[in-house]
Amino acid sequence: MTVELALPPSKRDLRLDLFRGLANWTMFLGHVSSPVLVWFSFRNYGFSDGADLFVFISGYTSALVFTRKMLDRGFVFGATRVIRRVWQIYVAHILLFVFYLTSILFLSNRFNATDFIDGFNVAPLLVAPVDTLTQGLLLTYKPLNLDVLPLYVVLMGVFPPVLWLMLRRRNWVMLGSLLLYFTARQYGWNLPSYPGGVWYFNPFTWQLLFVLGGWLALGGAETLHFLVRSRIVLFCGVIYLLLAAAMTLAGHLPDPQAIFPRGLFEAFTPNDKTNLAPYRFLHLAIVIIVVVRLIPIDAPGLQAAIWRPLVKCGQQSLEVFCAGIYLSFLATFILQTTSDGIFTQFLVGSGGLAIMTAVAYYRSWSKRVEKPVHAGVHRPTGEEPRGISSHQTDPHKSASQRQ
Repeated sequence: MTVELALPPSKRDLRLDLFRGLANWTMFLGHVSSPVLVWFSFRNYGFSDGADLFVFISGYTSALVFTRKMLDRGFVFGATRVIRRVWQIYVAHILLFVFYLTSILFLSNRFNATDFIDGFNVAPLLVAPVDTLTQGLLLTYKPLNLDVLPLYVVLMGVFPPVLWLMLRRRNWVMLGSLLLYFTARQYGWNLPSYPGGVWYFNPFTWQLLFVLGGWLALGGAETLHFLVRSRIVLFCGVIYLLLAAAMTLAGHLPDPQAIFPRGLFEAFTPNDKTNLAPYRFLHLAIVIIVVVRLIPIDAPGLQAAIWRPLVKCGQQSLEVFCAGIYLSFLATFILQTTSDGIFTQFLVGSGGLAIMTAVAYYRSWSKRVEKPVHAGVHRPTGEEPRGISSHQTDPHKSASQRQ
């Protein structure tokens, strides 16, 4: 089987880690109820934000990692590794779910801050605790800000057959993903949520970002590399990014129609995040092209010490993401029950980022310490890994970038 991976087996694209770490940081800052910290998130400067980036890079890295396992040890082995990852994500979500709910209820009662119960969608737990907890285990009940990991579980859960097909007909899989995206938007397909409504991140539409990441990792990057090289695409892309930033910033003005025609402004407002609006998808796609064009994979600056905390947070993304979600609630609680001054907002924001970074460094150290214990158990002595019997593309022509 010939597979054109975007990176050779020994190569790691630090841009992926850097931007996934950045996505985690900005999602934390965006989830804190703070009029100051929100300006350090992506969502005020364009149509897409950290969640889009997180999902895209997750698809890209999942394709790279599990394709190598499938080609090395077979489909069944690779599929079991995917399922093991799904279980890890699910367990992480349930642990976060339990700690999150418990903290909200305890602190709300302890400090008589009952508004948090409704504000964080915890009221169903008080009305029907058994049903609510059951639906939480089934991923249909989600408190505020706990929507990304259930989406991740679903996307990874269906990934083994998708990856198997992509290794054989990647373009057909990409086309099928596009058809599912437009069909779901046309007919309103989504999964039900408890106690009412639908999923905030519609899996039928958000799968497009995940599949796009996998498609690029498995050869699509080479197919679309002409877009990265094109000056016209770069110019038009920058214009679109500036338009998106202006349109998003205008939404914070009392009379945005004074700047943009009403019809143009209403075409992008409100930003349809649930169903991944086409202009939102296009925004992320252009960001990817611009980043790959301006920051090559071997850019010396990627090794600079200033980026190491972000890179480390990207490498330990699951743990850092969970910490960020929990800390965003604590930060919101502190600001709303003590002081919401500018100094306090910066203090809780920087403190949260510091804790997230500490979690990343601890997990990295922990895995490094544990690795020698398991180092010799994977293959008998003398057995060499078979590698990937595939054509490798030039890593400098990678279309990776990224929640």
